[in-house]
Amino acid sequence: MSTRKHTALPKAQILVEALPWLTRHHGKTVVVKFGGNAMINEELKAAFAQDIVFLRHAGLKPVVVHGGGPQISAQLDRQGLVSEFKAGLRVTTPEAMDVVRMVLAGQVQRELVGLLNRHGPLAVGLTGEDAHTITATKHQPRIEGELVDIGRVGQITEIDTGAIEALLVNGRIPVVSSIARSADDDHVYNVNADTAAAALAAALNAETLMVLTDVEGLYEDWPRSDEVISRLTATELEKLLPDLASGMVPKMEGCLHAVRNGVTTARVIDGRVQHSILLEIFTDEGIGTMVVPDPEELT
Repeated sequence: MSTRKHTALPKAQILVEALPWLTRHHGKTVVVKFGGNAMINEELKAAFAQDIVFLRHAGLKPVVVHGGGPQISAQLDRQGLVSEFKAGLRVTTPEAMDVVRMVLAGQVQRELVGLLNRHGPLAVGLTGEDAHTITATKHQPRIEGELVDIGRVGQITEIDTGAIEALLVNGRIPVVSSIARSADDDHVYNVNADTAAAALAAALNAETLMVLTDVEGLYEDWPRSDEVISRLTATELEKLLPDLASGMVPKMEGCLHAVRNGVTTARVIDGRVQHSILLEIFTDEGIGTMVVPDPEELT
C-alpha cells in the first residue's frame, strides 16, 4: 500500500501545481493556432487533440485556428500546380485557391474535428466564410517599394464572432479554417492562419493566444545563441520584428496585434513537444515565449 501511495504522489503534486492556473483560466477563451510539425506527426496530432479537450473539460473555452501549408503544397504538386511564395506569402491563383479551400476545409479541418470528437461530441468545423466570421480584401504586399499582385491572398478587414460565441456557449470547440469571404466581390481569400488566429483572439477578447511552431520560442540572438526569450513586452517585441526570420514575422506580428488589442498574453510554443499546450498553461515554468502588453496598456 505504501508503495502505491508513493508512486501516485507525483501525480497529485502535478495536479496541485495546476490548481492556481486552473482557477485563473476558468471560463476564459483561449485561441490556439495549430500548425507546424504538430499537424503532420500522428502522435503530436493526437496529443494536441487531448490537450484541447483537456482545456475544455478544465473549464476553459478553446478555439482552434489552423492553416495547412504542407498539405496544400502536396496537393498542388499532385495537381501539377506550382507552389510559389512572395514576401513569405503563397501566391494564390484561382486554381490554387480551389485547392486551398478543398484542403483546409475538406481535409485538415475534417481530420482535426475527427480527432477531437473521439473524446465526445465537442468539435464543430467552420471556415472564415461561415456566418461572415472573417472578411477580407485583396492583400498586395510591397516588395522593394512596389505593390505586388499575389492573387487570392486576403487582408482581414472584419471579424464577426457570433457563430464562434454561439458554439462556445453551447460547450463546443470551434475549429476554424483560415479562409475569408471577400468584402467587395464574390471571391474567397486565403488568409495567413497566424494573422487569422490573432484577429480572432482580439475580437473574442480572449485571455490567451497560443501559436504552435517548430521552434522552442523566440531566440535571444539566433543563430549565435539558442537561448529562448521567455517573456517580453509589446514594445520590446516591436523593436525585434525587423530582424526576425521571415517565418516568425506573421507569428510575432500576430502576438503583437493580440496583446495590443485586449488579449492578456500571447505565447509562441514548440509544437514538437507533446502536450506543450498543457505545459505552457498549467505549470509554473511554462515553455516558449510569452508576450505581454506594455505596463501602461494594462488596465
